[in-house]
Amino acid sequence: MKKVFYCVIAVTVCFLLLVSCKKEKEYFNETLLIGKWVSGTEFYKYESNGTGSTWDTSDDVSEEEAQAFEWTLVEDELTHIHLMEIGSAVVPKVYTVTKLTTGTLEYKDSFGKQFSYSKV
Repeated sequence: MKKVFYCVIAVTVCFLLLVSCKKEKEYFNETLLIGKWVSGTEFYKYESNGTGSTWDTSDDVSEEEAQAFEWTLVEDELTHIHLMEIGSAVVPKVYTVTKLTTGTLEYKDSFGKQFSYSKV
């Protein structure tokens, strides 16, 4: 009877340990983000001071006419705060970075839409 009791206790402890395990967030090096990134005709430029700009050449917008934004990268959470030219409106967008290397940037939004960029 004692063996059954100890076996039940051991199985319960193992189960509790497995259930309590959570996947840890990844920490990405924000210095890898600095630079110009492209996906098709869409460009993002990240500056080391937390500012950036974005433009899409298919909309006949050049880098000189780019929309400004501020950015932060904390663990795997990339936040863009787009600064609107008219008034003082800001548009925050939050993404989860899934890959960041010297040549590849991938992230997804809260709806699961994936974005992938290559460094220029």
